Amino acid sequence: MIKKIFNLIIIIICIFVFFELFIMRETVYTSIMYALNIWVNNLIPSLFPFFIITDILINYNITDYIPKIIRKICKYIFNISDTMLTIFILSMFSGFPTNAKNTRLLYDKRLISLEEANHILIFTHFANPAFILTTIAIYFFNNQRLGIFLLIIHYLSNFILGFCFRFFFKYDTNNDNVKNNISSFGNVFVGAIGHAIDTIITICGVIVLFMLLSSIIINTFNFDGYTTMIIKGLFEITIGIESLSKLNLTNSSKLIISSMFLAFGGISVHVQVLSQIVGTKIKYIYFFMGRMYQMIISLILAYLFSLLFSI
Repeated sequence: MIKKIFNLIIIIICIFVFFELFIMRETVYTSIMYALNIWVNNLIPSLFPFFIITDILINYNITDYIPKIIRKICKYIFNISDTMLTIFILSMFSGFPTNAKNTRLLYDKRLISLEEANHILIFTHFANPAFILTTIAIYFFNNQRLGIFLLIIHYLSNFILGFCFRFFFKYDTNNDNVKNNISSFGNVFVGAIGHAIDTIITICGVIVLFMLLSSIIINTFNFDGYTTMIIKGLFEITIGIESLSKLNLTNSSKLIISSMFLAFGGISVHVQVLSQIVGTKIKYIYFFMGRMYQMIISLILAYLFSLLFSI
């Protein structure tokens, strides 16, 4: 019965959007072009190279080359195996949804267990640092200092989350699975490009869809600037923070709201993560739970930073 109701809701939404596509032709065109512009100018340069590089690094067992002292510290703080540490470190530099992409890759290769996959998705939700320090800090807020604080809060919230959930799952962190055999560099490189193309195209489709939905909702109900900003942020981070930057708010308010947007990720990122783990037993609920807790942690940290540093 619940499934039938859910299917009916989806059908009604699709029919509504279908008719709105004809009624709001200009809005639809503008939204799609804007989404494609973000994809081409912001996401491809910041994500596509990282997708290729991280795929190659995983195939070449980068964990083996991480200093032993770092592995021991991370194992003690986060209770993670060496293979999980690979996902953690690469996610810090690549940004979402590479955490889900790499988790799926290592899970399919049987290098991490189901419990490890569910665990690591909770606290590896990192935005690409270049996205925060350039797109958000410079282009949107025109405030590099604000971008640095935002980056620190975003990373620190993940670290705190990882520490709090270090014993949430039970598995042996000393029993790393057998490493995958390394293929020739040509095969690894071509495979990495193929995986990166599939992922970046999926991201494009998701962003276009949710950009379109948010535009239709906002134009249909004619919301004010603050409600519009919240709706955009819930759907997609980039347009949400851009809308936030245009409002007459204090820097501390912008820091708090944007840190929460980044922590949640937007429905767009959630769907991107779902697209990576679909067909596996990896549970999305743990990723969602992590984002709720990270929003709370980010809110507290941003408020404390605004007080301590007079932002």
